[in-house]
Formats: sequence, structure tokens, C-alpha cells
Amino acid sequence: MRASRLLSLLLLLQTRGRMTAQALADELEVSVRTVYRDIESLGSAGVPVYADRGPAGGYQLLDGYRTRLTGLTGDEAGTLFLAGMPGPAAALGLGSVLAAAQLKLRAALPGELADRADRVRERFHLDAPGWFRADEPTPHLATVADAVWQARQLEVRYRRWKAPREVTRTLSPLGVVLKAGRWYLVAASRDRVTAYRVVNVLEAALLDEPAHRPAGFDLAEFWREWTEQYERGVYTAAATVRMTTEALDRMAFVFPPEMSRTARARAGPPDADGWLTTTVPIESARHGHIELLKLGADAEVLDPPELRAMFVATARGLGRTYLAAPGDGPDSTEPGPARPGFRVDQSSDQ
Repeated sequence: MRASRLLSLLLLLQTRGRMTAQALADELEVSVRTVYRDIESLGSAGVPVYADRGPAGGYQLLDGYRTRLTGLTGDEAGTLFLAGMPGPAAALGLGSVLAAAQLKLRAALPGELADRADRVRERFHLDAPGWFRADEPTPHLATVADAVWQARQLEVRYRRWKAPREVTRTLSPLGVVLKAGRWYLVAASRDRVTAYRVVNVLEAALLDEPAHRPAGFDLAEFWREWTEQYERGVYTAAATVRMTTEALDRMAFVFPPEMSRTARARAGPPDADGWLTTTVPIESARHGHIELLKLGADAEVLDPPELRAMFVATARGLGRTYLAAPGDGPDSTEPGPARPGFRVDQSSDQ
């Protein structure tokens, strides 16, 4: 452990130049006293490190000195593909390993290439989670990732959407995927390969048995096919909807991609008032009700009858809530007749 820290200290001085003892301590997550001892050990080993006194001082290497002790370990080399994702790397338990790999790689580069790598790191950043979505709590992600790295079977207690809600499975982990801030485990169970939401893993235990990996399995190719199949299969019903052209354009921003793409592809020509009829894929009547409410008065469900009845009930409920409030409208609790294309101007509220 100490040898690794000494090498990290040496590489920091080589790649960054003069650094104070406090800056080195912060980078290495040790005390300043430990840095003093490590600097003394490097000097005793023949490394030409010296100190400049004063407010702008610090430790630095003799000009022209470069160490060649920059070989990557197997674990460090394996983390380089995560170089642009420090958050996910830390979630997988690889944060410190990735930092060491980047430091060694930076030290091994010629000056011009090293400076260019620093500029890229300073100017480009990947933020994986989607907007308005916090990271999911995944307390068992490290165990899941460990099973993937070691190619060992994993026993999980898993919560799913259908009965029985909780099941126990013995899985052969094949890979982990980060999709829009959500972690998935791709694993084989019996003769079936599928994906599991890591947030739904309630318990996870690493087993001694080796994982069984199908011959020729390609994680990226599987994920592409699985996501396409999932998106097609989740929408098992459809709604016929009359909406304004503005509502159709708005769907791209507030609806899942498959719903907005299909609605645009199946949209008929608009009439003189700017209304058109299209087909919108939905998972169920309840799901369609929740999603299509986003369009407000700019959309009218024509079919299926069950979904239309939900909107009728919602409209009446809103009428009772808003029109019955003192000073907000007539005494009648029934909403007035709908006017195609009518919308409340909210520009003054923006």
C-alpha cells in the first residue's frame, strides 16, 4: 500500500510540477505528516525531489527527471474505458483504481500529448443521469459488479412488477449497463439472458461457482436488441387522439421517444383549425391517461372508450375543483362545452 502511495506521489510531482505538502495530502487522502515522511523516503531512494520555501513554494522534482515506473496493473488498465465517467466508476467501486490509472497514463505521455489530454479533460464532461432525475439508490451495485469482474455466479432476491413480487434467482452475470442514470445487470438464468434493474435487487450474495457465459456473447449487441424489443413490447395498446399541431410538436419534449415518434409518423393532415388525428401507443388505459394529460386541452381522446371515460371523469372533477371555488366562476359544477383550439394564454406567467 505504501509503495503504491509513493509511486502516486512521484507521478503527481512529475505530471503537475511543484505542489505543496497540503495539496499532495489532499490528492493522496493522507495527512501532511505522512507526506513529509514519504518525501523523505523518496529522497533516501535517490529520487531528486527538493523543497522551495516561501508562500509560493512546495515540493518538485529536479528538471528533466522522469520515472519510467508507470506500468498499469490489470485492474487499472481495465478501468480506462470509464475515464470519462468518474461517478459511475466510483459507484462500481473503481474510483481509486481509475484515478491511479489516469495518473500513470498521464505520466507516460510526452509533454505535448499530456497537455492535450489535460485540455480534453478540462473541457469535456459526461453527465449520465437524465434531467430532473436523481441517482438511484443501488446498495448492491458493488456486489453485482464484483460478480461480473470475477465471472462468478450471483444469488439475488429481486423485486419485480408481477406476482409473486419477490423472487430469488441464481444468475450468471454477463455485464452491467448504465442507461440514463439507471444501472442494469445483464445476466443468464437457465437458458435465458435478460436485464435486471439493480435498484430492484434486495439482497445479493456472491457464490463460488463460475458464471456460465454463452459462446460469442456480445454485451453491446445484446443491449441494443434488448432495448429495441423492450420499447416495442411495452406498448401493448393504442389510443386514437385528436390534437393540435402544437401538441404534436410538444410530445417530443414531454413524452417517451417511442410514443412521440409513432404519433408523428401516424398523424393525419391538420384541418383548418390546426387539429389532426393520430395514433399514440400506450401501455394501458391508465398509462395513457397519465401521459396524455400532459397535453391538457390541446388533445381529445377518441378511442378506446375506457380511456375517453377517464378523461371525461377528470374533466368533471377539475370542473368541480376549480369552477366551484369562490369567485372563480359560475355556481354550476359542470364544465361548459369544449371549444376546439381554445387555450388559456399563459405568456404573462412565464
